[in-house]
Amino acid sequence: MNDLTQLEYQLENFVATLTLNSPPVNALTRTLNDELTLALDRISEMDEVRAVVLTGAGKVFCAGADLKGRAAVIKGPGDLPAHSRRTRECFHAIRECAKPVVVAINGAALGAGLAMVASADILIASDKASVGLPEVDVGLLGGCRHAMRLFSHSRLRRMALTGMRVGAAEMVRLGIVEACVAPEELMPAALEIARTIAAKSPISTRMGKHTMNVIEDMSLRDGYRYEQDMTAQIAKTDDAKEAQRAFAEKRPPVFTGR
Repeated sequence: MNDLTQLEYQLENFVATLTLNSPPVNALTRTLNDELTLALDRISEMDEVRAVVLTGAGKVFCAGADLKGRAAVIKGPGDLPAHSRRTRECFHAIRECAKPVVVAINGAALGAGLAMVASADILIASDKASVGLPEVDVGLLGGCRHAMRLFSHSRLRRMALTGMRVGAAEMVRLGIVEACVAPEELMPAALEIARTIAAKSPISTRMGKHTMNVIEDMSLRDGYRYEQDMTAQIAKTDDAKEAQRAFAEKRPPVFTGR
């Protein structure tokens, strides 16, 4: 990951930490967009990574699209569709990453930042965090479909039509984030969750995330049948057999990812 310039990468104990670092407010520049997509695609195929923590450097998680750099990216015919495609694939790279992604919301996550947050698997927030859809103030739209995964009909439309922000304490009340913690406790809390995931069978967590993504838009009957089929596949793996042996022998399992 030495080729990254606006995204910091660290790996420790099977947990990769990705830190958005595009000063001053971690706006989603084309470079950051492409680097985040690339890093997550790489992580999907890296056996040494079993879980991911995504956060932002400084006081802001991500202030949204890079409006100042828009003119340099969209110059002529075809540029806007290409830009839109790159942006949506960045969010899908988070959701479709083969490894579970814990997002540590350290500050404001606005527009594209909210879409990133909504694309992650597990959310935890600093008490300085907030989310919002401020596009209405600059004559744009964006992130509403992703935010629908988190917010109710009325709250989402209020956010989109007024620019209202929702703070961390309110997100806890609404059941959107796991916890609201002091800033200095954010990364330890996020890493604790990620390490717990990393201690499980990597094949089980990978297939589990994939299954939950697939069944999200299915009917109850079709979704549960698919889940049963995937459970049957997981049960055939060496890791599943090791987990059952370890349980019977009252010892910690030793997983190989096979």
